[in-house]
Amino acid sequence: MPSHSTPARSARLRGLQLLAVTGAAALLLTACGSDSGGDSGSGSGSGDKAANQAAGGTRTVKDATGKAVEVPAAPQRIVTLTQEDLDAVLALGITPVGITNGQGLDKPPAYLADRVRDVKVVGNLLQPVMDKVIAAKPDLILAGDMQDEQMLKQLREITPATVVTMAPTDDWKLSLRGIGNAVNKLAKANEVIAGYDAKAKKAGEGLTANKGAEVSIVRWNPDGPSWMEKKQFASGVALDMGLKRPKAQDKDGNAHTPPLSLEKLQEIDGDWLFLSTLTADAQEALKDVQKKPAYQQLGAVRNNHVVTVDGSVWSTRGGPLAASAVVDDLTKALAS
Repeated sequence: MPSHSTPARSARLRGLQLLAVTGAAALLLTACGSDSGGDSGSGSGSGDKAANQAAGGTRTVKDATGKAVEVPAAPQRIVTLTQEDLDAVLALGITPVGITNGQGLDKPPAYLADRVRDVKVVGNLLQPVMDKVIAAKPDLILAGDMQDEQMLKQLREITPATVVTMAPTDDWKLSLRGIGNAVNKLAKANEVIAGYDAKAKKAGEGLTANKGAEVSIVRWNPDGPSWMEKKQFASGVALDMGLKRPKAQDKDGNAHTPPLSLEKLQEIDGDWLFLSTLTADAQEALKDVQKKPAYQQLGAVRNNHVVTVDGSVWSTRGGPLAASAVVDDLTKALAS
């Protein structure tokens, strides 16, 4: 699963696979032909539309489902309903007026907390409280990968400029470009991606003994560990740095495995093991298994190559700020 991975959310995302054909690529269809001369994003190309843009009017974009949505040319009051939307707009230099709590959290994710200290929380991940959204007076709502049509209808009654920004198989770079187009900052989004690519490449090349090491990326759940496939967010960051995945984890896909039993614990081994959790009960389950021989016999454990990382960064579908944080975590561990 690529992002907000509770069991219920996993089932929901499987239901979203039909949307993946369009995805954020649909949102970018107009942007690709209209980014000349700055962050103009999409538009009809007509003289009236151009005049409206110049006057701070509206633009039309396609969202991740292929739906045409009229959005402000210069949105002033943005509400984000996922951590990934929040990460993206902050990276683009925009502070929203309303946000939701982080994945598995009752507060914003720690790595973004300083940036949103004074921003109102309007609900939990993809579960906005409508009265709080109304109070935020948004002129643009970024709705992540929401598929609840009833909730989308309510949001569009608050503002028709409600954009589904991502589909299940979209990686963070594609989602960022789609979000960048929606907020009329596509050129800035491309700059952010270029900056990340340069950082990841430089960091990977700067590794010495651990250059090209096999890194196991695992989230510990209450009922056991799950390792991440190669196209999952943090896995992609590791690959961007020139790192590799253990043979057992060298699988194409953007999901994670079902929780593994102790008998299959060798699947999480690697030159280095990066472990994350999202909930308190998962942390307790990890503490319990760390006392068991099956865990203690892992090569990464015996070599003292186990690194605990923030699940709200590593276990999501990601954004540019999270990607930069993962590069930093990998560099800190592997360059020492």
